[in-house]
Amino acid sequence: MPNMYREASHAGSWYTDSGAELNRQLNGWLNDADLTFGPARAIIAPHAGYRYCGACGAWAYRQISPAVVKRVFILGPSHHVRLSRCALSAAQYCRTPLYDLKVDQAINKQLESTGHFKWMDQKTDEDEHSIEMHLPYVAKVMEEYSDQFTIIPVMVGSISNEWEETYGKIFAPYLADPQNLFVISSDFCHWGQRFRYTYYEEGSGPIYKWIETLDKMGMDLIETLKADSFSEYLRKYNNTICGRHPIGVLMQAVEELKRRGHRMSFKFLKYDQSNQCCDKKDSSVSYASGSLIFE
Repeated sequence: MPNMYREASHAGSWYTDSGAELNRQLNGWLNDADLTFGPARAIIAPHAGYRYCGACGAWAYRQISPAVVKRVFILGPSHHVRLSRCALSAAQYCRTPLYDLKVDQAINKQLESTGHFKWMDQKTDEDEHSIEMHLPYVAKVMEEYSDQFTIIPVMVGSISNEWEETYGKIFAPYLADPQNLFVISSDFCHWGQRFRYTYYEEGSGPIYKWIETLDKMGMDLIETLKADSFSEYLRKYNNTICGRHPIGVLMQAVEELKRRGHRMSFKFLKYDQSNQCCDKKDSSVSYASGSLIFE
């Protein structure tokens, strides 16, 4: 028997647990973002505390046309458990301070039937923030249709390029359906000693500028929608993009649909850093928001 509810375990710390306050914040951020690259079939957006990335995330969510969306797939990395595949949520509902989101049991069954998905236990599900941080934004943009859509949370493990391709092929038909929206959860560079990543090319100016250069190289490659060149970049620079595998799965799904004659384009709309690193003792996390559209 599936657990009924996945609690909003990070409410009250990573974001406010007051529905009214949350609604006001999300409204403000969405109103400050421009609709320039929609309707989004997929978005990439960050998953840090809202005080760091709420404003940046709005630029991705602003591209969504809620009237057409019936199912929202949310692919997030695993930060706490070792996972070599993808895992599904066993909950029936995910709580948010706005309203509860219904998990799509029928799609979960379809995915399970491929033999390539595990199930998260409730603790794993509730400990992980990468999916939860998107739930209030999904609830907000879909609020006029709150009883007309479902969500499919998917935790993506540390998978090989081959497995990214396998999952890309599984998700491709879902991505091809205009009633589906894919939310890809990722922050960008985690720079500093506490992240064990202090790569810097001499002569690149202030550290924060170099981090931006490094991130933008990766973002440019994501925009080409060529999965291999993004993998190559990750191998070369080892940039600490925590959602590299969810991004890889999306890019492989896009590659599969390109082979079937679909035309798509991706564009990043906003880039931000938690703070500006100026010396080796500093640390920062980068955030980027973008949108995939079908032509």
